[in-house]
Amino acid sequence: MQKKTSPWLWVPTLYFAEGLPNVLVTGLAAVMYMQMGLSDAELGLYTGWLALPWVVKPLWSPFIDLLQTKRWWVLSMQLLISSALAGIAFTIPTAFWFQASMFFFFVMAFASATHDISADGFYMIELDDHRQAMFVGIRNTFYRLAVIFGNGILVSLAGVLQIIFRNRIAFTWSIIFYGLAGLFIALWLYHGLKLPRPDSDGQKDSTVSEVAKGLRKMFMAFVTKFPLRDTLIVLVFLLFYRFPEALLNTMTKTFLMRPNSSGGLGLSPQEYGLANGTIGLIGLLLGGILGGILVSRDGMKRWLWPMVCAITLPDVVYIILSYTLCSDIVIVSTCLFIEQFGYGLGFTILTLYMLYYSQGKYKTSHYAICTGISYLGLMLPGMLSGYIKDAVGYQIFFIIVMASCVITFLVTAFLKFDPMFGKKKED
Repeated sequence: MQKKTSPWLWVPTLYFAEGLPNVLVTGLAAVMYMQMGLSDAELGLYTGWLALPWVVKPLWSPFIDLLQTKRWWVLSMQLLISSALAGIAFTIPTAFWFQASMFFFFVMAFASATHDISADGFYMIELDDHRQAMFVGIRNTFYRLAVIFGNGILVSLAGVLQIIFRNRIAFTWSIIFYGLAGLFIALWLYHGLKLPRPDSDGQKDSTVSEVAKGLRKMFMAFVTKFPLRDTLIVLVFLLFYRFPEALLNTMTKTFLMRPNSSGGLGLSPQEYGLANGTIGLIGLLLGGILGGILVSRDGMKRWLWPMVCAITLPDVVYIILSYTLCSDIVIVSTCLFIEQFGYGLGFTILTLYMLYYSQGKYKTSHYAICTGISYLGLMLPGMLSGYIKDAVGYQIFFIIVMASCVITFLVTAFLKFDPMFGKKKED
């Protein structure tokens, strides 16, 4: 009989490995490209494209079951991610650095999205319901630690290296990515030794045509779950609930680090890593925890509008910072904590509504579609955000963002749902 491997030996590292490439693509890439000389319009457009694999991953996720095992996919994608990181590191100092690094970032994004599917599937196959529930907090914590590592520690480390190597930007980022490639090779080797081999982790007997037919049925069930009008309302909600955040996502990074002469706060990489990559993310995590507690106690309807206010109104801190250009690290960190805490609190509504809409036969697949549509809602406005900011400047841009909060209120107003959904049922 095969000896059981303790989840403590692989769940934390697996979800650290799941979170890190995501934050490298969606966060660290923008900081690096900004330092390498890209304009905000270019940053918004090109880094926006990198979100595409997460938008469309529901289309290929069922086919992962046909080829190899979940364990094989996890290990293969970790090796591919490490190769992509090495490719970025190798090409940054070259004359064609932008085209080549974008290619490798896109490879990493595809591998990361595929790793998400296979790692989550492996988690559900290896652990029973009780242990899944017991380790859900651990997996989420280590995923968030990966985000803090990427947005906080790595950006700060890049700043330190730039001081040591006298502002050789390309060289220091090359060192960072070579180190990340080594880290992922280490994770790949470790998981090759420690990941269990569940008996149920095997290929399915279904053919490609059968899976394609099942995929079509699943999509049809998604769009016919409610009457057409209600389904359209759901799609609009998923696309536009985070519209202000979609505009802010990349531009806040550039605003914090651009010099005063360009309308930014001029934070150093170390200050950015502390304020946005650490304090802000702690606020996001605490807001999400509190949101879950409140809805579990009182139901979604009770906290719907307070949470909508929480995800929108704190964006006003960027207007204040853009007009004052206050770069005091305590004040900036406090503002970012407030904004991210509100975002974490308000994001609870989106998560719960996706869970509510996904109930039924195809629960997992429908939730994946919901997340893909939600990612699309972040991707498209984000690609245009840099052009808007370059046209009007940070001050007017942040006022436009605040005005766009009306969209979040409008798309929420038409939602229909069980008012007690999310509330803990009495025994």
